[in-house]
Amino acid sequence: MADTPTTQEAAPQDAGKQPRSVRVVLLALMITMMLAMLDNMIVGTAMPTIVGELGGLEHLSWVVTAYTLATAAATPLWGKIGDMYGRKGTFMSSIVLFLIGSALSGMAQDMGQLIGFRAVQGLGAGGLMVGVMAIVGDLIPPRERGKYQGMMAGVMALAMIGGPLVGGTITDHWGWRWAFYINLPLGVVALAAISAVLHLPKKRAEARIDYLGAALLTVGITAIVLVTTWGGTEYAWTSARIMELIGIGVVALIGFVLWETKAAEPVVPLHIFRSRNFTLMSVIGFITGFAMFGATLFLPLYQQAVQGASATNSGLLLLPMLGAMLVTSMVAGRITTNTGRYKAFPIVGGVLMVVGLYLLSLMDTDTSRLTSGLYMAVLGAGMGCLMQITMLVAQNSVEMKDMGVASSSTTLFRTLGSSFGVAIMGALFNHRVQDVMAERGGALGAKVTEQSAQLDAASLAKLPAAVREAYQHAVSSGTHAAFLLGGAVAVIVLVSALFVKEVPLKGAGPAKGAGDSAEGSADGAGAAAVAEAV
Repeated sequence: MADTPTTQEAAPQDAGKQPRSVRVVLLALMITMMLAMLDNMIVGTAMPTIVGELGGLEHLSWVVTAYTLATAAATPLWGKIGDMYGRKGTFMSSIVLFLIGSALSGMAQDMGQLIGFRAVQGLGAGGLMVGVMAIVGDLIPPRERGKYQGMMAGVMALAMIGGPLVGGTITDHWGWRWAFYINLPLGVVALAAISAVLHLPKKRAEARIDYLGAALLTVGITAIVLVTTWGGTEYAWTSARIMELIGIGVVALIGFVLWETKAAEPVVPLHIFRSRNFTLMSVIGFITGFAMFGATLFLPLYQQAVQGASATNSGLLLLPMLGAMLVTSMVAGRITTNTGRYKAFPIVGGVLMVVGLYLLSLMDTDTSRLTSGLYMAVLGAGMGCLMQITMLVAQNSVEMKDMGVASSSTTLFRTLGSSFGVAIMGALFNHRVQDVMAERGGALGAKVTEQSAQLDAASLAKLPAAVREAYQHAVSSGTHAAFLLGGAVAVIVLVSALFVKEVPLKGAGPAKGAGDSAEGSADGAGAAAVAEAV
């Protein structure tokens, strides 16, 4: 272990109260986290206006896909570079790249330029969330980190609720280009605060970046994201293109794993997966992303199509789920800080997630908004027990030198889980909607959903009453199947949580012997970083 006696002794005096400069840095980190989460939701609202001005409707999906691909591929690289060459410079570089991509996207003159600039923006975005989590891991000892879970969950909830509202307002009053330009002043504030106040130890690794490992991982991640994005929409799941992508992805990832065992400075050190807790948190993060993003996709659709809610305030429709997530995350964080114990939260979160998804699968055409809101609150409470605890335990399971790759790997697994959730639950939803429309709506019903099983409010209003009623039943059936699948998959969270080993966090007592040293190794170094932050 690299911890020195001086480092360990610094813990008690620094853990209890954070210096003012650290609080300023945390505020800047929250602004950056907001940028990372808010962007896609604002841009999504502006897309119809963008297409109206730039054209290129046939390439519309690539505006989102290019950003998602670049973000997923860059995420593990930013984490490793931060571990090797220093967190502060790496994080600021990712912010600058994100802002350059934002400015260029706002100046795009055609759809091709916008797609390319969105990829640049996505490359920077890959380092934003990872940088936030890794720097928090450097500054705040693990036990104290629980206090800030509510803050992070609050930023997440604010972004998900406010994104569509902010995007609509900006597009209507300032124009769609400001959906990208709005990132610039916020990013500059975050950069200024981090540059002036954040002081972390400088690093300089002698080994070179593992370019071959990075290339193999990028190809594998790209293939996975494209399969989940295109499968069942652009191409049939059994088409030659999807099969090719699956083959490329499998070969690349197998090659990546084999190469990482030989690389001098691997992009993702495989030894971190020897920690049972880290591996379990990766699994739990994947399933949480699967369920959460599937839910945020289908809940507004159900409420708009079946319950007649307005699409304009689509973010507000998720308020019961996000509010419950915020409250439980704050409670979990406070209890973790006060007691140093956390194992109960993944277990409780797993139970609530399974129950919440099952309850949501019971919704039909007669379900009231109050009832569906209560069901959403149950799911949100479950996710609140899991969202930040997974990152906390993952970081607590590795040595300080691997903090960046631990943060990036956990973030990547959650991102990949969301891609799989949207793709698999979406495919099941579409299949059920089209089947029920063919049964209830006849030839017209089948024709209505031939191109897409997700109709917007304008298209829905134009349908004959009988076909509209058939569509409402079809959406109810589709959400039933999607949420039932989500509930079945969420059982994996509960099973995984039962095997979590509760290793004491900073301030909860010393590690229990040599076997736990790797799990608790972030403690002392985290306290040292707090001392150096001023």
